[in-house]
Amino acid sequence: MLLLAAAFLVAFVLLLYMVSPLISPKPLALPGAHVVVTGGSSGIGKCIAIECYKQGAFITLVARNEDKLLQAKKEIEKHSINDKQVVLCISVDVSQDYSQVENVIKQAQEKLGPVDMLVNCAGMSLAGKFEDLEVSTFERLMSVNYLGSVYPSRAVITTMKERRVGRIVFVSSQAGQLGLFGFTAYSSSKFAIRGLAEALQMEVKPYNVYVTVAYPPDTDTPGFAEENKTKPLETRLISETTSVCKPEQVAKQIVKDAIQGNFNSSIGSDGYMLSSLTCGMAPVTSITEGLQQVVTMGLFRTIALFYLGSFDSIVRRCMVQRAKSEIADKTA
Repeated sequence: MLLLAAAFLVAFVLLLYMVSPLISPKPLALPGAHVVVTGGSSGIGKCIAIECYKQGAFITLVARNEDKLLQAKKEIEKHSINDKQVVLCISVDVSQDYSQVENVIKQAQEKLGPVDMLVNCAGMSLAGKFEDLEVSTFERLMSVNYLGSVYPSRAVITTMKERRVGRIVFVSSQAGQLGLFGFTAYSSSKFAIRGLAEALQMEVKPYNVYVTVAYPPDTDTPGFAEENKTKPLETRLISETTSVCKPEQVAKQIVKDAIQGNFNSSIGSDGYMLSSLTCGMAPVTSITEGLQQVVTMGLFRTIALFYLGSFDSIVRRCMVQRAKSEIADKTA
């Protein structure tokens, strides 16, 4: 009887694996597609633009610094696969004025056609203890990281629904899955992106438009170097427990998941574990993905108890060291 139940379970799982591709989104063809990348002048955004360009896409780069945009344009154009490809640069702050963002998206569509894929990669990070951060820091990060994703998405969504094709990518962070010491302002702005993405996916799925949320780990970018300047010691030590990824590696995975229409995009074993642990009620693209989350959740939760416990011990050690230092200063 037990063997019969096991055989039935195995057969059921195999059937789900076979059926899964039939109900999954049809992959987006990048050759000739129009891809808009915000924050595309450096870091992950620039690497995503390069990866899409290598696959034959037309690219619109959006960022604030015009000089960096032009420099990125030259670098991206080295990877063309045909003479028809174009890289368009538009200088604008996507977090400040929706009407301005809407206008530049219209300009891009007039020149390169409707947007097939939007990658919201504009963002910034500032770390610090909650009581040490200025209130303006919370406002600024929410504006750049959250509204900087809302405005471009709002500008392209109507056309995507009308055409019944499209991909919208939100680049969050592993700090958007797990709140960490020193990231009270940054994590909250990145968590907000997930809520936006989940609600938006419910609205646009009937129109064959799919949303992807990417959760990259620490990545070797100019933004990460800037973030390190403000990190408290505890945050820096926690960050050092994992390796720093290359932006090219992160970009390839994000583009791959976006093309497939996957809702979650994670990088590496840590990223996979976090995505499985924090999936909650998030949409799944395939039955296979759902089964993997169910099967691995218990194991990963056990591992996470020890994993997060190491973070707590780092914070406690830093507190003890600071207390000893303060006592030594007073008695000196």
